[in-house]
Amino acid sequence: MNHWIIAPIILPALLAPLIGFVMRHDMPLARSFSLAGSVALVALAAGLVSLAAGGETMVYRLGDWPAPYGIVLVLDRLSALMILLTSLLGLIVLVHAVATGWDARGRHFHALFQFQLMGIVGAFLTGDVFNLFVFFEILLIASYGLMIHGGGRDRMRAGLQYVVINLVGSTLFLFALGVLYASTGSLNIADLALRVAEIPIEEAALVRLAAMLLMIVFAIKAAIFPIHFWLPGAYGNAPAPVAALFAIMTKVGAYAIIRIHTTIFGPETAATDGLAGTWLFAGAIVTIAIGAFGVLGARRLMPLIAFTVVGSMGTLMLGVAAFSPEATTATLYYLVHSTLAAAALFLAADLVLTRRENGALTAQPVTVQHGLFAALFFGAAIGVAGMPPLSGFLGKLLLLDALRAPGQIGWAWSAILLGSLFTIVGLARAGSILFWKSTAVEPPEPVEGEAAAPAARALEVAPTMAALAMLAGLAVFAGPLANYLDGAAAQLFDRAGYAGAVLGLEAGE
Repeated sequence: MNHWIIAPIILPALLAPLIGFVMRHDMPLARSFSLAGSVALVALAAGLVSLAAGGETMVYRLGDWPAPYGIVLVLDRLSALMILLTSLLGLIVLVHAVATGWDARGRHFHALFQFQLMGIVGAFLTGDVFNLFVFFEILLIASYGLMIHGGGRDRMRAGLQYVVINLVGSTLFLFALGVLYASTGSLNIADLALRVAEIPIEEAALVRLAAMLLMIVFAIKAAIFPIHFWLPGAYGNAPAPVAALFAIMTKVGAYAIIRIHTTIFGPETAATDGLAGTWLFAGAIVTIAIGAFGVLGARRLMPLIAFTVVGSMGTLMLGVAAFSPEATTATLYYLVHSTLAAAALFLAADLVLTRRENGALTAQPVTVQHGLFAALFFGAAIGVAGMPPLSGFLGKLLLLDALRAPGQIGWAWSAILLGSLFTIVGLARAGSILFWKSTAVEPPEPVEGEAAAPAARALEVAPTMAALAMLAGLAVFAGPLANYLDGAAAQLFDRAGYAGAVLGLEAGE
């Protein structure tokens, strides 16, 4: 076994209690350890991508217990990619939080941040549905604390709604696990892939119920209609660096759908018979519409960005719902892009909002570094809207090319193109109010004894610029990345290969 596979879970799991119990009163020390841990996590993730690039599915058996009896972690191209994306995003967000002082508004920010990374990475690595639930709970508990970081009535109210809806999701998750175990006798993903495939359709009522319950649970996490309503309030009221980190949270739900409903309940499985794709496609169409109209109607900047996340999740889920290797390649490219684009826009918004009177989209006096903030905002907005030259344009082109089946093309193309148009209009309107109309407003007279809004230091601007540079890099290196994602999609749809690697089966068993 390769012990590096478990390292991305162990590292934040050790750092979080160390920071929480030993360093919570020493902010410089907590910052140093948290930043060092995040840098090390990026290095570990890069190493795992290099290991997985060869196409081998690698398994780590805790306690050396064989699957399906023991706990296993599984590393393949897809899980390695998601861990690298998480670690890069975590480092960018953490640098922003430290540079802007957001982390100092509560003692436990860095401990919660590391627990959050542990939960997300664990969800991507686990080879067991029950442990997927466990890691979901770890990341959700940490996100509750991060959500209300800094306090405030609106933030507490949004945090309560966030907690309630996720508790409902966790309860449904347990019900689904109980039904699945009762009908198959296993919760190991590889073992389930073999067992569910052998169940005749006339005896598969419980399996179909479990599949739909899991779809609902993951749709809650991914904010897909009709259970999307928690996201605009939660992301719109969260601290901006936390909202930027939460850009990967919805992708955990998307990953779970891709992994579970392809490997276990895939389109070739008679027991479920493509049940997930039908409902997911319709939900994705409506989600795009909600996100687009939300962007047009938003009156505050943070909720507007939150609605762009809703719309991007709808676009992402259209590709997932196709459940084909070609569509999955396009989906994964767009997943990476949309995560970084949303994070860049949240971070750029934070730089702007901390120097304005409030977050309302109304004409207000110009701020310091007006041109710099405008450039960062418009760069991030171009990425979110999917316009050239950044990677969102290529991501949507790949999705449009993959969604050309007779029953898909009309609805999918209309939703993606119209949703993009409305998003462009909404972001252009917001940008013009923030940066053009404000130039006509005279700056207020300085009040004696009151400090003027400070200019952003290089370290505060660097994370946003790094996220934008990554979007440009995704476009420049789209070819090599697409080749890697082709391999990831092929590996994902090779259910026999996955099961053989995890369960230790020889070919033909």
